[in-house]
Amino acid sequence: METRKVQITGGSTYTVSLPKGWTRENDVTDRSTIAIYTDENNLILAPHDNDERIEGQVDVFTLDNDDIVRTIIAMYVNGFDIITLEMNRITPDTRRATRNITQNLVGLEVMEERKGKIVIRNLLNSAQLSICDSISRMQVIAVTMLEDAVTALTKNDDDLAREIVNRDDDIDRLWFVVSRLFRKTLRTPVTVEELGFSREVCFDFYTSARQLERIADHAAKIGQITTEVDEIPENVATPVDRLHGKADTVINTAMEAVFSDEQEHAVRLSNEALRTVLEVDEHSRGINELLRELDSHQAHQLRLCVDSLSRCADYGSNIAETALQKAAPRP
Repeated sequence: METRKVQITGGSTYTVSLPKGWTRENDVTDRSTIAIYTDENNLILAPHDNDERIEGQVDVFTLDNDDIVRTIIAMYVNGFDIITLEMNRITPDTRRATRNITQNLVGLEVMEERKGKIVIRNLLNSAQLSICDSISRMQVIAVTMLEDAVTALTKNDDDLAREIVNRDDDIDRLWFVVSRLFRKTLRTPVTVEELGFSREVCFDFYTSARQLERIADHAAKIGQITTEVDEIPENVATPVDRLHGKADTVINTAMEAVFSDEQEHAVRLSNEALRTVLEVDEHSRGINELLRELDSHQAHQLRLCVDSLSRCADYGSNIAETALQKAAPRP
């Protein structure tokens, strides 16, 4: 750490000198423009660059198509705006895999394909995306998926169950957006300014979105199990519906707390959600007792569904704890 003394010039202007090492590393010279960002009580200085497009190139000669897809996702989440893939040749399968993943990542388009090279470009910037809107949409999709999964299970609706599994891609798309935005806040103060939230609040949103993504995964899991089991008896279906109702209450109450700007309201909602989790645990134990009367295969599959619903409530409790931390007094 280096320190500088503040000086007053011209009678009213406060000035401070820049460390020479930092200016050399960032090519700051006479007449260079420095961007100044406020972060609560702190000021952040950064070289001002009108072209903030981040380019990345990766050799994928030895990677298969699945590995290439994971590479594209990783570079997208890490904030790259232009991704260049270098390979020996572009096979039809590679072209198809690349185009499929770019269609599933918000803002990405394949801009160029020629022998041994694919160039992918992000057409959106942080100012065009809202982290709140993305997470709100994730919440709607996740809780709807969970509701439909339980309906499919209790009504033995295989078509609905298969549709739920396919919907998991929708929430993954939004999860990658939130991840990209959050990671960019860790690197560039301009992203924090564009989003309009502090890094701490962005972290709270990010961790909440992670829980919603897991809830959607469990909804898809219940949907998959539904296609593998026969119709469940009414004396089990009714308690499962009630268990879902309690899990749904935990999730939605916790998310309302996360988005609340009123400290007392957020704390009250968070504690309400955490109390409901205890009821979920008790209700789950009761359902597991009922499953003893079923054949072993069906009982095992339904226990997995009950466990998924309990886990969804636990993820909701994680969101509630995040909301409590967000609402806590600042040091």
